[in-house]
Amino acid sequence: MKPVDPPSIPADRRAWYLGCTAAEVAPRALLVGDPQRVERIARRLDEVRRPPEQRGLATVSGRFRGCPVTVSAFGMGAPIAAIVMHELFDLGVRRFIRIGTAMATAPVELGDFVLADAAYRGEGTSASYARAGYPASADFELGVEMRRALRVLGSRPWHAGLFGSYDGFYTEMFALDETRPRPSQALLADFDELGLLAADMETSALLTAGRRLGAQTASLCVASVDAKSRRKLDAERMAAAEQDLFTVALAALVAGAPERGLP
Repeated sequence: MKPVDPPSIPADRRAWYLGCTAAEVAPRALLVGDPQRVERIARRLDEVRRPPEQRGLATVSGRFRGCPVTVSAFGMGAPIAAIVMHELFDLGVRRFIRIGTAMATAPVELGDFVLADAAYRGEGTSASYARAGYPASADFELGVEMRRALRVLGSRPWHAGLFGSYDGFYTEMFALDETRPRPSQALLADFDELGLLAADMETSALLTAGRRLGAQTASLCVASVDAKSRRKLDAERMAAAEQDLFTVALAALVAGAPERGLP
């Protein structure tokens, strides 16, 4: 999909929740859940700038391979993830890659990467962008760049296919109390019946919102929890996977970038 060209945006236009201005963001952005990841990615960038933070929504901008990029954190869940994307779009961002973690099951193993080609809309936020039946699908051209970057990395198994996104982590995805019925039974049924490879809380909303707004959008996650056994990826392996995740996402984000200076 060819992204919608941004109109002439005043440099001082300011996002309501993020608090940053159009002059402080780049045309391409990584969306992350954990605010601490923003700083870890910033170590990969040159000429880093940090707009004032509001509501814990940390944002940095800088250059990667000479291309201006922005990294923004949304915390958890589809509603705030869509707000962050929508505000960045309003400031001129036209390419988004969501990176983070997801639940998965065979053939995906813990520590593998999962790339969303599309997603089942089990969350509610996407309904505010498109009526039922509208597909939550990733941008094809950006998907090609993601696959290229994954092949170049070469050191980590990866899978591409369908995600499922849900609002209720403890009611739909993961049992907090072992004495209560496991909410994951319905989720496991979705894995089997719909052919899902992974489940998270944001991907389907971001893919839907991105396409409706006119932006290129993709989602790449580390399989951090096994949906059937509920085993978790240990901290050391997660840290290594995260660094590979940054490598792939940044490479795909700037692929073919014409920009050579921060706005």
